Amino acid sequence: MRPPFRFPEDLITLQQAWQQTYAELAQAPAGAGVTALRRRLITLTGLLYTHPYWTAPAGRRTGGADLRRAARARLPARAEPGVAA
Repeated sequence: MRPPFRFPEDLITLQQAWQQTYAELAQAPAGAGVTALRRRLITLTGLLYTHPYWTAPAGRRTGGADLRRAARARLPARAEPGVAA
């Protein structure tokens, strides 16, 4: 088992914002005004890919999937659709 990656808090926060925006965009009804969500997703993508963490030596800059898992683990649990909380 690989040791867990240690990501900067701001990078995890950015990933969480990206995941939340993506989920909102995916659940938006057809024809809904989603331009603002798309623009936010594009902006967040740029911020994620240009974060200083990724300019570190090769040994540290791996772990995109691990970043997504770390961000998901810190999000509050959401109820499944149709399930009472």
